[in-house]
Amino acid sequence: MMTLTDHPGRYELANELHARPSPALSAPGTAVYLAIKRPDHAANRDREADRAHLVALLDRFGAPHPSPGANHYFGEIGRYHLKWEQHNEFVSYTVFSDGISSRPFDPAGFDVFPDDWLADAPGARITSAHIRVQQMPETEKEMDRLVRDWFVSESIASTWVLDRAAMVAGDFRIDPAGHMRFVAFIAQGTGKRRIGRIVQRLCEIETYKTMSMLGFPEAREIHRKLRGVDGELTHVVGAMTRGDEPPETTLSELLSISAELEELMASTSFRLGATRAYEAILNQRIGALREERFRGRQTLSEFMMRRYDPAMRTTKSAEAQLENMASRAARAGELLRTRVDVERAEQNQALLESMDRRAQLQLRLQETVEGLSVVAISYYAVSLASYLFYPLSGPLGISKGTLTAALTLPVVLLVWLGVRRVRKSIGH
Repeated sequence: MMTLTDHPGRYELANELHARPSPALSAPGTAVYLAIKRPDHAANRDREADRAHLVALLDRFGAPHPSPGANHYFGEIGRYHLKWEQHNEFVSYTVFSDGISSRPFDPAGFDVFPDDWLADAPGARITSAHIRVQQMPETEKEMDRLVRDWFVSESIASTWVLDRAAMVAGDFRIDPAGHMRFVAFIAQGTGKRRIGRIVQRLCEIETYKTMSMLGFPEAREIHRKLRGVDGELTHVVGAMTRGDEPPETTLSELLSISAELEELMASTSFRLGATRAYEAILNQRIGALREERFRGRQTLSEFMMRRYDPAMRTTKSAEAQLENMASRAARAGELLRTRVDVERAEQNQALLESMDRRAQLQLRLQETVEGLSVVAISYYAVSLASYLFYPLSGPLGISKGTLTAALTLPVVLLVWLGVRRVRKSIGH
């Protein structure tokens, strides 16, 4: 028997792949979907509040509670089935029931969520959807007539999915009751799991479409702010190029712009990154439906291309422009730093030249002082030598003046040689 030690997270990671299976649904049936987004400052306590809110709903129906720390739940609540999922930014509730109402998309379907329970939600509704699942009519013409009756024709998206196992349609508009509407016409012989996957994909498409759109207002705000920053940065770079302002003033302005850009990047990086992730998931979910055109109408992917993709391009443009502006500010900082270094080098060169001139003056002055010191020392040395040799003037028959004159040249020569030797020894 193997005696390997398992990684502590091995079973948890393996089970995560099977934690959220698609529900098994029958046609006809109804699904009501609710997604609640936590506040932007969400923390661990908010995730606990999500579970507490779920438990409060389960207690209304006397249903069992989820296991501690669970981030998903599936179970019965009365005559309904509830699927609950906890995500990074939002939590979703999907309630499934058998049968469909005689009135299409009857708002009473959401009565499963009590009003006081909704009022206590730890967040705000980001989206909700009413999904009608029914057997496919005998003709495509009849399906098309129902779609035109239920949705706004200008924005209808309808498409065959999963090798014509179903035809789904919706207009991505909020109805008077405050919900999105979708219909899934199910072909004969389609399995319950496949029906469940279709409904789940519709819920995910709506949710990730809405969550990714949260980046659009921030992108517009980024564009608005960058228009002002661009003018300031252009002015600073122009002033730096022309030399209109001292480097200290330019540096202060440039630091202010860089700080503003860094703050803007820090405050928007999470939302823009989340937008990219949600957009990728949305496109993956639509691709998984394997769409085919229904009676010449636009598909879900075409609807997204025309209505949704421009918003995503705006967010990507804002992110790219913000990064480009930060790079421009960084390059301007490098140019300013180079300019300051060059000016500093020129100042240092001028200082060195000034020091060299002073050193030469000092050397000349020192040489002058040395010459004067030779004269002074020689004067005193000649006087001392004269006193020393005066007694010899009588025997030699020369006057004291002549003796002093004869001693002067040798004494001066000796003093000069002595001073020169001292200077050389100090130099070494």
